[in-house]
Amino acid sequence: MPVIQITVVEGRDSERIEACIREVARVVSATLDAPLPSIRVMVHEVPANRFAVGARLKSDPAPETAA
Repeated sequence: MPVIQITVVEGRDSERIEACIREVARVVSATLDAPLPSIRVMVHEVPANRFAVGARLKSDPAPETAA
């Protein structure tokens, strides 16, 4: 039974997340030759102030670009 965990930063609408879950389940089923009912997909949504790349939080304002 494949179990897939996806972590994303909050902010996407439910329809997009649900479409992603369905598509991931289909691809895993096809590539691993696993029955679709055996696939488990979980999406964890993380608040932007709880996700960082290096020391920069996703919730930090975008840096100004030089002209």
